[in-house]
Amino acid sequence: MEKAKQFLQPSQEDSEIISRLAIPTHRPGAESNFYDDFSLKGIRVDRVEPGLVVCTFKVPPRLTQDRNGKLATGAIANLVDEVGGAVVHTEGLPMNVSVDMSISFLSTAMVGDELEITSRVLGQKGGYSGTVVLLKNKVTGELIAEGRHSLFGKHASKL
Repeated sequence: MEKAKQFLQPSQEDSEIISRLAIPTHRPGAESNFYDDFSLKGIRVDRVEPGLVVCTFKVPPRLTQDRNGKLATGAIANLVDEVGGAVVHTEGLPMNVSVDMSISFLSTAMVGDELEITSRVLGQKGGYSGTVVLLKNKVTGELIAEGRHSLFGKHASKL
């Protein structure tokens, strides 16, 4: 248990960075919020088609990396969640809710690496959707992670 506590204890440098974070109170309808600024910063949408979203993401320093300087698995999971949800989003309807995610971590990415994120719809039935999200190193083509993502949400009426 002590070893786990020590591992989870932030370093002095991390504590100082965290203490300097400015987290404004989010108001619905406001231009941005902490989550959007933190998790979506650096994502550029390159292509959108029905059932397909292709983005580019440049791995930023510090907040997305693990103790070894690599893109953290939690940051990868967040990208799978966000881009997987974007491919099934319908304008005018509430965002879908993630039901299940399964991610295969196949390689790593370092700070400064540029990733290509491709999300495709596998299928939809009623309000349930399934997507697959691939993260690749844009320069080498190496597959970093593959995520399967299930979502549920209100769907447009057929009336």
